[in-house]
Amino acid sequence: MFLVTAEEMQNLDKLTIDQVGIPGVVLMENAGLQVVKVIKEILGEVPGKQVAVFAGKGNNGGDGFVIARHLLNMGAEVKVLLNGEPADITGDAKVNLNILQNMGQKIFTINNSNSLNIVKLTLVYTDLIVDAVFGTGFKGAVNDHMGKIISLINESGKPVVAVDIPSGLEANTGQVHGPCIRATHTVTFGLPKLGLTIHPGKEYAGQLHIADISIPPDLVKKQNFNKFLLTKELVAQMLPKRHSQGHKGDYGRVLVVAGSEGLTGAAVLTSTAVLKSGAGLATLAVPRSLHDLMEIKLTEVMTKPLPETEKKTISRDALEEVIALTESADVVALGPGISTEPATAGFVRDLLPELNKPVVIDADGLNALAGNLEVLKKIEAPVVITPHPGEMARLAGIKTEEVQNNRIEVAREFAANWRVNVVLKGAETVIAGVDGSLFVNSTGNPGMATGGSGDVLTGVIAGLIGQGLAPVRAAAAGVFIHGYAGDLGALEKGQAGLLAGDILNLLPKVFRELEGA
Repeated sequence: MFLVTAEEMQNLDKLTIDQVGIPGVVLMENAGLQVVKVIKEILGEVPGKQVAVFAGKGNNGGDGFVIARHLLNMGAEVKVLLNGEPADITGDAKVNLNILQNMGQKIFTINNSNSLNIVKLTLVYTDLIVDAVFGTGFKGAVNDHMGKIISLINESGKPVVAVDIPSGLEANTGQVHGPCIRATHTVTFGLPKLGLTIHPGKEYAGQLHIADISIPPDLVKKQNFNKFLLTKELVAQMLPKRHSQGHKGDYGRVLVVAGSEGLTGAAVLTSTAVLKSGAGLATLAVPRSLHDLMEIKLTEVMTKPLPETEKKTISRDALEEVIALTESADVVALGPGISTEPATAGFVRDLLPELNKPVVIDADGLNALAGNLEVLKKIEAPVVITPHPGEMARLAGIKTEEVQNNRIEVAREFAANWRVNVVLKGAETVIAGVDGSLFVNSTGNPGMATGGSGDVLTGVIAGLIGQGLAPVRAAAAGVFIHGYAGDLGALEKGQAGLLAGDILNLLPKVFRELEGA
């Protein structure tokens, strides 16, 4: 599913009006009807229910007037509270305000401090609140007076349906700079706005409904949007198909370079995830002293011992052996559990420029690059990096807080500057492609914040690349699948006790579900 900025959606609306010939007032009518549909689902029986419609002066308020009219016709008791003066309303919104007034509906103005008592009294008796004050063009912070009204709405405990976007939320960034409506439901029109799918906007939006307002699908396709919300249907379309005459070599040969003393689990999880994601063959290269342990632990994974340091980590002397191993591989997964030992970090920096196969770099592989980003410019093969916010901050030379406050911008800028595909992990993981594409994940839960979870993800992404997916698509699909497995695990065992091994073992179930999607 496409994701859009406020500006992209406004342009799409304009094209629908100017090129297709659907008048703006018709789009407004369709939008209002879609919100009413959701309100009916929430309230059940509409007649006799009290609904407070908070409206602004723009088209968002116009949608609110349409909603109020239809609810009145259904027998609801509707109170319309306008953040402005009726004389300020123009265009399509004015048309719908006039209709309401012609029906005898009283409009309460709430744009001054004397109106707070009206708001308080309204909220006591209302069954549901409609937020139609600010639309997707809003930026910054609401004024003090509107902030007080928003706080009263949030404190009321009543269900709130936001029209297109919660008032106070920035549509492009998901950021909030002051009081903001905490909706229980948000009905957004046409296509989901970027800010509704990422933190903190996602939390303010509540349950997201994407409403069709009759914008032609062919018109949408012509826009070449390159931002996507990852859904089951989209990911199912990305996955490779297995053919009846296929053999293990057809489904990818993956080399995993991972592990050190005390971090053997990372190697096991990554290499096993490669196979559970559908790859045909996995080879695990580990420090020599860990090799016998891996031989016992892993049945389906082939293993290769490597020269090691005194601290039982991969030595710089392993370079030629690993380069030789890559010749028979389709993709390399590098970094899980290899440690931050200086000699091992040097091995990583020596190896990367020599690779001519796609590489997925995670964990200590990324730590080896912090302060040495020029290595990335020397890699000719496609690269996927999978940093968590702290690792991203170290790579970019900024604070973790800056990463978290600007996740999309940071990921896209790093991808563009260093020509790598970035998987910025966290709530609503963001995948930024070298080609400018962007994916936002919709799966996953806090229970996945557990040791080894990222190693599983690295294995899934590498396994999908091995099966022929383009690196950015493999990263996007892998993130969704990994999160979906985590969601299934949380349903089965709860979040608190969820382990990386649980996520790993649920991968086949996710792939089976996606095959039928």
